[in-house]
Amino acid sequence: VQLQASGGGLVQAGGSLRLSCAASGRTFSTYVKGWFRQAPGKEREFVAAINWSGGRISYADSVKGRFTISRDNAKGTVNLQMNSLKPEDTAVYYCAVGLTMTQSTDYDYWGQGTQVTVSS
Repeated sequence: VQLQASGGGLVQAGGSLRLSCAASGRTFSTYVKGWFRQAPGKEREFVAAINWSGGRISYADSVKGRFTISRDNAKGTVNLQMNSLKPEDTAVYYCAVGLTMTQSTDYDYWGQGTQVTVSS
């Protein structure tokens, strides 16, 4: 099983990007899906997570009100709409799939990461 993240790029501060993550071979429709990020020299940190139905969502305080996580179970995708981007959002963003709604890195499957760079 592979998770493929896409949509990263270079954007100016205040701009927007939309990340998407799809799994090959299965949809993980009953799993929790999440996004994490890792900046150079820093530990991987939680960004957002969504449960299987979309009825339960969690965000890191640093992205609340700016980022929106969503999922399409039919397509097996999870998306992260990122608005009002700041230079401190610059990082490699990873999608993850797991059984438990958690802000820790205790997820079972991870994507390869997509680079997001926000210029000031």
